[in-house]
Amino acid sequence: MADTTPFSLRYWLQDRAFRSLIWLLLRLPYRWRVPLCGWVMSRLISPLAGYDQRIRENLTLVLPGLPEAEVRRIRRAVPDNVGRTIIEIYSGPEFVARVLQNPLTGAGVAALDQAHREKRPVILVTGHFGNYDASRAALIARGYRVGALYMPMANPFFNDHYVQAISGIGKPLFPRGRSGLADMVRHLRSGGMLGMLVDQHMRHGEDLTFFGRQALTALSAAELALKYDALLIPTYAVRRADGLSFDIIVEAPIVDGTPETMTQALNDSLETLVRKHIDQWFWIHRRWKGRRQQGP
Repeated sequence: MADTTPFSLRYWLQDRAFRSLIWLLLRLPYRWRVPLCGWVMSRLISPLAGYDQRIRENLTLVLPGLPEAEVRRIRRAVPDNVGRTIIEIYSGPEFVARVLQNPLTGAGVAALDQAHREKRPVILVTGHFGNYDASRAALIARGYRVGALYMPMANPFFNDHYVQAISGIGKPLFPRGRSGLADMVRHLRSGGMLGMLVDQHMRHGEDLTFFGRQALTALSAAELALKYDALLIPTYAVRRADGLSFDIIVEAPIVDGTPETMTQALNDSLETLVRKHIDQWFWIHRRWKGRRQQGP
């Protein structure tokens, strides 16, 4: 079937510029390219794209008491982490080799190992925090059968090579929506693990809380865990002070309950970690869309 997606010059130009930047950065040694991509994102792209202002708005909404100096620091650090994450993902085998040097830690490691041995399905939940693909890379490199659910991007040119990049870290990958549903279900029923991101605004989600504010949150991770008798395990990769390595954390499985209570536990887990490492979460997201006038 022919591709009927309308051509967008803006998307095409954005993609050409992005590809050129990635190509140039990949010519550099890993230890240089990662901080340099962080600098480019933080100092050049973020101010032009309006990310600085969006970060400030989100912080003002949920953490209004932050000192101005701390707000300025976070406005620089957040896009820096985003830039590092992007070029790490595009670095493929070099990134995986780095991540594999970091051990798995946390109260959920034993439960994860047991599920792997028993071929019990696992839903691995993370957020746009640290490098959100580092825990998946670490588990796949250790022999775990981890697939990932991803949201196709609006820019089809960018989406094509981004999917290729995350495929280089590991497969299978399942696009969110009907097209990937059947393969995802087969993967779970075979005892596979599925990685999901659950910290984005979802228009048809449930009104749960995140940082004390109502935030529409998808219940799909908890619903899948209950339907397929899968463990629901939060996992994160916290970027270390060197900017190049991570602490891979596997938390204890979420206790079974209603999809709402289980998903709220996921929100609470992420919030606890973000409060400890406030500059590693993606404050650029419109997480509280439509909540600007909402009281505390």
